[in-house]
Amino acid sequence: MGLIWQHNFSKEDKTAIREAIQAAEMQTSGEVRVYFEQNTQGESVLQRAVKAFAKLKMEKTKDRNGVLFYIAFEDRQFAVLGDQGIHEKVTQAFWESTRSVLARHFAQEAFVDGLVDAIGEVGRQLKHHFPYQSDDVNELPDDPIFHNESPS
Repeated sequence: MGLIWQHNFSKEDKTAIREAIQAAEMQTSGEVRVYFEQNTQGESVLQRAVKAFAKLKMEKTKDRNGVLFYIAFEDRQFAVLGDQGIHEKVTQAFWESTRSVLARHFAQEAFVDGLVDAIGEVGRQLKHHFPYQSDDVNELPDDPIFHNESPS
């Protein structure tokens, strides 16, 4: 079976995700990444998200305020993971509402719309705790990552 995202994500879809990240990051000093894998390779979705978070060096942001959207298509699972700086400021309701937005859209296979909406919500929420500063530096790339690893 081919990679699902090779067939379902157009150049326009990837651009929409990148632009949603850029718009969110214009509201907050927080950093947002989107990471796709075909499957979780037998691990829990949270374990894979934690590994992706580390692989992308998201814990290296100055304020420890990165948010990762991790999606494993074949397994139809996703996780939203935030760094230590965010966990110290937001409540569990923040994470639950973000996952709810994704779940609602993903159930209808509206993956791009779900990501755009959820990324926008993250930007709006994080601006209260990590407002955008005029000297803000984009610490991480904004393009979504499409990754496939062979099972180890």
